[in-house]
Amino acid sequence: MEKKRILYVSQEIHPYLPESDISKAALALPKKMNELGHEVRVFMPRFGLINERRHQLHEVIRLSGINIIVNDMDQPLIIKVASVPQARMQVYFIDNEEYFRRKATFFDEDHELFDDNDERTLFFGKGVIETVKKLGWKPDIIHIHGWMTCTLPLYLKEFEQEDPLFKDAKIVFSTYNNSFEGEFGSNIYEGLEFDGIEEEEILDLYKEPNFENLNKAAIKYSDALITGSEEINEEIIDYAKSNGLPVFNGAELAEKPKDAVQFYSEVTEEATVA
Repeated sequence: MEKKRILYVSQEIHPYLPESDISKAALALPKKMNELGHEVRVFMPRFGLINERRHQLHEVIRLSGINIIVNDMDQPLIIKVASVPQARMQVYFIDNEEYFRRKATFFDEDHELFDDNDERTLFFGKGVIETVKKLGWKPDIIHIHGWMTCTLPLYLKEFEQEDPLFKDAKIVFSTYNNSFEGEFGSNIYEGLEFDGIEEEEILDLYKEPNFENLNKAAIKYSDALITGSEEINEEIIDYAKSNGLPVFNGAELAEKPKDAVQFYSEVTEEATVA
């Protein structure tokens, strides 16, 4: 595969969060692609439990200062960056005091979902797009990991189709066995409506924002699916196949990240032929 620019966006990355299927793959893949000579950019949320001093996070002033609108509320976007230990690679952190200062990821001390996870998801997706625009960096492949990235493909396909930075990019979505019980709030539906998305076909999956529907929402606007865990909900895989997406078993990508090269190549070549 010729050298590509690959944008990685994940809700978890090791070593900033504990090891899991998603956090390991979200580190191993960009690290390997970087070693192979591809140009990578990596994004994740700056959750409050990330130790900024230990991981040497610092704010990037030239990228910060944008206001992201979520449900008619202006929220300041702060961008921080850190270098990955033992790798010539940086991670960009999407930060906001309102959404990410608490010392937790998605659940409170009673393991209940935070009420504003929906707004945090909207903010995260928009924040990534606006930061990439400020960087002026054109990705060939956008590989997103986990349900918190579910709005990113939608925003890219609905609002950024004519933007030279994004219009040719192919979106790869990795799904994992990291489900949660219940729904994480209706504001994601209201937020998308506020942004001007009116088509019921698009909004239907966000009316009940449970784990399965958030994964389906990401798949609906992606070009390929990677299954990142040994056991994946078959309903999610069937949905991808019914939408014509190629599906790759990537449960061992954290240990064998080079296997993704062939899959990336197939996705981009198929798109070129089409």
